[in-house]
Amino acid sequence: MRALVLPSSSCATAASSDDPPHSFSRLASAEKDCFLRKIAFLPALFPRLSLMLELDGICLRYGHQLLFDDISAVVGPHDRIGLTGLNGSGKSTLLKMLAGLTEADSGTIGKAKNMTLGYLPQDGLECCGRTLFTEVEHALDDIIALRRSIAEVSARLADMDTESTEYRDAILMLGDWERQLEDADAAKVKSRVERVLLGLGFEMADMGRDTGEFSGGWQMRVALAKLLLREPSLLLMDEPTNHLDIESQRWLENWLRRYRGALIVVSHDRAFLDTVCERTFALRNGALEDYAGNYTYYEKTSALLREQRRIAAEKQRREIEKTQVFIDRFRATATKAAQVQSRIKALEKVEIIEAEEEDATAIAFRFPAPPASGQTVLKLEGIAKHYGTLRVFDDVDFLLERGERIAIVGPNGAGKSTFVRLLAGTEPPTAGTRSEGLRVAVAHFAQHQAGELDPEQSVFETVNAVAAGEGKTRLRSLLGAFLFRGDDVFKPVSVLSGGERNRLALARLLLRPFNCLILDEPTNHLDMRSKAVLADAIRNYEGTFVIVSHDRDFLDPLVTKVLEIRAGRLRVFHGNVSYYLETLEKERERGGNGGNANTAASATAAATANNAPAAAALPADPKERRRRVAERNLRLAPLKKRASDLEARIAKLEDDIAAWETQMASPDFFKKGSSTKSAMDSYNSAKEELERTYAAWGALTDKISAAEAEV
Repeated sequence: MRALVLPSSSCATAASSDDPPHSFSRLASAEKDCFLRKIAFLPALFPRLSLMLELDGICLRYGHQLLFDDISAVVGPHDRIGLTGLNGSGKSTLLKMLAGLTEADSGTIGKAKNMTLGYLPQDGLECCGRTLFTEVEHALDDIIALRRSIAEVSARLADMDTESTEYRDAILMLGDWERQLEDADAAKVKSRVERVLLGLGFEMADMGRDTGEFSGGWQMRVALAKLLLREPSLLLMDEPTNHLDIESQRWLENWLRRYRGALIVVSHDRAFLDTVCERTFALRNGALEDYAGNYTYYEKTSALLREQRRIAAEKQRREIEKTQVFIDRFRATATKAAQVQSRIKALEKVEIIEAEEEDATAIAFRFPAPPASGQTVLKLEGIAKHYGTLRVFDDVDFLLERGERIAIVGPNGAGKSTFVRLLAGTEPPTAGTRSEGLRVAVAHFAQHQAGELDPEQSVFETVNAVAAGEGKTRLRSLLGAFLFRGDDVFKPVSVLSGGERNRLALARLLLRPFNCLILDEPTNHLDMRSKAVLADAIRNYEGTFVIVSHDRDFLDPLVTKVLEIRAGRLRVFHGNVSYYLETLEKERERGGNGGNANTAASATAAATANNAPAAAALPADPKERRRRVAERNLRLAPLKKRASDLEARIAKLEDDIAAWETQMASPDFFKKGSSTKSAMDSYNSAKEELERTYAAWGALTDKISAAEAEV
């Protein structure tokens, strides 16, 4: 895996930028130099005023597109900056430039002496060949190297003259190294590694797994864990929450709030940015704007500035028209010649104020009015879903009623997407039944919905084919809200990127009449403004909907119920996602404090009522927890071996039964006398054995689940 921490030895200076009037970087160069000389003594007293990183006059062009136009900025050692902007504005490119992976056409980037820099890209980092714990532990190589050096020098002390300068220097060096280890909390390396990995969603059972076994999303969590443990001076993170579930995201927020270094993060998650960041860089039309607040502050302030600019542009337009009328009226009048020439010259010097184009959030998209449905919308009874030996769900019941607004949450890999496919009827269950209520019309947006688009159609033709009486202007506005602007609407689907296809599939889905909406990660590939359009449409939707998402800010105003899926079990919380997270934290606090008998009993009753197992309280001591995990694994080993044997027997019996049923389909099968009777006896015996084997396997898996829930 690529090293993520990049040391730097260059020095930082001041910077200038095209920022709001109150910004330091608006000062002239001479004014800034004078100001910095006056406050040269302050960094020791106020570290936040010292400079860690400076961008000075950065320009970058890709073909005919000017991405950065003379941008400048200053980053302090404790700044927590959210980097925002429309898709394609250059956010990821700027992070790569700061990390030294991309060069600017012109301009300089200065970095403070001894600064370390850590960079997390959106994807593309993979590792294998080491266990999860060992791979992440190597993020602390400096501590490991320090320990090795201490051991080597300590071994040499016995051969040194205690009166020699070399001996005294070695003693001083060892003392300094021991202090460094103490400052780095080296004695707690193991617990630090485990704490970060558990916080990011890994389990203790994963610590010994080879990292090559983990999928791309979990590989990025490995990279994130290494980056957090290294604690560089400046963290650069590009969409760090993309691969995190809601609980892991909350843990990361809390970790970053306590982080002692500086941070620049790109994210389309408003709640994450508001919680973590205290300053905002906004990339807009090649310029970098600096706002002294979080994303919500930036949004309000930038809207105010846009309105002020619009008013100023309108005022300027009226003044220019008034001046032009005077010029045209008195151009041929000799007595007014001097005034006319003066105003002509004044007009030539005017710098035109250009108001910004309409914000996409101003587009009022609405769903078609949903047809009425019965009280029961969708019902799952005794649902099971297996993929070979992998059993995702067993005997699950769920009822979706008219008007419900539900968010589905849970750890990655828990089966959320599988559940919504079962609910939508796009995937058949292994067992159980799914039924729809009266006059129910379901619209399902899957994560890979883009595969259904016709590659020969244009973007506009794709939505126009399903639009019910919508005019062209209305459709163009809708496409604009999903980032298809100008001539983009005439592009064929075949040339669109994966993200563009997903956005188009979502726009097309929203034009169809339906009364039950099931969305799986609908905000992927949407920027803030597009998400605002979608959220506003869903908020005003009068039908029933279910949404899978980890975007808390998107979900909170929309949902009234949360369905948690964990280990194949369902749990319902009546409230929004923030309420759900608060409830989980309270449950953990009660569990960690031991609670009381009544609390434990009520928790068990609630879990049973919601089809979820109640976990036993965990010991607070990590050593005791690890001991109990080891004992549990020892008990589980023979049970899991027996379960595997039963699964193999079930697969064999099902194959035999299928083979006999194929023979029975032939009319000649029942004309073979004793041979037919023997085959039928074997067939019936196999079916009876299959039922017994399934029963034994079910009892065994219940026993395994109960044992696993203990720790």
